[in-house]
Order: sequence, then C-alpha cells, then structure tokens
Amino acid sequence: MTLFDSIFMGIIQGVTEFLPVSSSGHLAIFSILFGVETDTGMLFDILLHIGTLVAVCAVYYKDILGMIVEFIRMMGDVFYNIRAKSWNKKHKKQKEIRDVVCNSNRKMALMIIVTSIPTGVIGFAASDLIEQLSNYLIVPGICLLITATMLLIADRLPDGNITPKKASYTSAFVIGIAQGIATLPGISRSGTTITACLGCKYERKFAVKYSFLMSLPAIIGAALKELLDVSGTEIASGEIGYYIIGTLVAAVVGYVCIKTMLVIVGKKKFTYFSVYCYIMGLTAIVGHFIVG
Repeated sequence: MTLFDSIFMGIIQGVTEFLPVSSSGHLAIFSILFGVETDTGMLFDILLHIGTLVAVCAVYYKDILGMIVEFIRMMGDVFYNIRAKSWNKKHKKQKEIRDVVCNSNRKMALMIIVTSIPTGVIGFAASDLIEQLSNYLIVPGICLLITATMLLIADRLPDGNITPKKASYTSAFVIGIAQGIATLPGISRSGTTITACLGCKYERKFAVKYSFLMSLPAIIGAALKELLDVSGTEIASGEIGYYIIGTLVAAVVGYVCIKTMLVIVGKKKFTYFSVYCYIMGLTAIVGHFIVG
C-alpha cells in the first residue's frame, strides 16, 4: 500500500459511507471500470470502519452516551420489575412496577436494536450473493439508478413530525429491512434509510440522526466479521503509518459528511446527489457493455 492508496480509500470510505452515493457501488465501479485497486487488505478495511465509527460517535456522542447509560438503567429496571412481581405474588403485596421505557434515550436504544435485527438477518443471509453481484458492473449501475430515484422521492416527501417518543417499533423494523436491502452494491445505506425514515413521517432532523445512529451496530458488526478473518495477518512496518493516516482521513471526512447531511436533508438538496447517482449509474451500465 502507498500513501496515496491510504488517503484515497480513507476519502472514499468517509464520503460514500455517509453521503447518499453508495460506498459499495463506488468501490465496484472504481475496481472494475477504472482499474483502481480497492482491495487493500482486511485489516485496513477494519480500520476504515473504525474511522467512520469515530465520526458518528464524534457527532452524536451525547446521544450515544445517553443511550448507553439509559440502557443499563433500563436493564436494572427490568430485573427490579421481575423481582417485584415475584415478591407481589409471594407476599400478596404490591410493590411499585417501574416504567421501563420512560424517556427518549431508552426508546431510541430499543428502536436501534429492533432495526438491527432484520438488517443483520438480511446481511448474513445474502452476504455471498452480494459479493458475487459486486463482480458485475451492471448491478451497481442499476442500483445507483434506484438510489437516484429514491433521493428524488426523499426531497418531495412532506415534512413529518414524528420524534423518538412517537416513533413505533414497527417503523423501526421496516427501516431495518431497508438498511438490509442497502447492502446491495449501488444502493446507498444513508439515502435508503433516510428516505425510509421520511416515508415513516419522521421529523427530518430526527431522520438523519436515526439513520446514522442505527448504522453503529452495522459498522461494528462488519468490523467484527472482518476481524475474525484477519487473525495472524502481518503488517509491514512501513505501512503502519499509512494505515493510521487512512483511518484518520476516513474519520475526518466522515465527520464533515455527517454535518453536511444535516444541512442537505433539512434544505431538501438531495436532487444534486440524485443527478450524480444517475450519471454514475449510467456510466457503470454503459461500462458493463464496453468492458464486457
């Protein structure tokens, strides 16, 4: 790996992970059509995921910390209620039963868990198929056209008013299915999930926040999956610095892109990305027939 490779892949990871243009689709196009080497090793892929993980945590650290603290407290309330019900049954008395989901942080934590279930099932079941589809340039091409159309729809959806307190677990499950489908090369994860959130009438700022917070289990899961395959890998001493630089680039670029998405969704500016995805999608489809 060269310094250029590490910076280039860090930028690609940071930009395409959070802007609605599909990271997997771009990697497939760069690899097949333009002959760019995108396979820089499992360990570097893990570090790139860590970089984007840091970006999400940096933007939403208060929400993440709040959810972790409240999830622990919620588990404490669950065990308390179990003991209280047992006590009430045994002693014919009435200990107070606590409200387990009593604030927005607890509701968000449960919603993300619900969302992660269909995402994980789809991602696991379709992993081999998705890997095969990435080898055919026409697949990310068609999927990028689908992404472009979704972005046009997202800009034209009416503003919703649903906040975490009002959001249903059914909508969280549906959004999880959308995130699972977005593992197809060329289908943007952020574009798909934000469109799904807006379709469920989520308030626009909440839709962006939820889209990125729900990505944490997926990013962590992808990193852990790759970590299982990387044991025993040796790194050349000269490449350690490049690995670190690539990770930092992914984190910084990802941070900027998340902040950018907050503005884009609020001002309904998805159209520009839609046009870009149409161009890239058509380029990939034409390239498929030229390259063969």
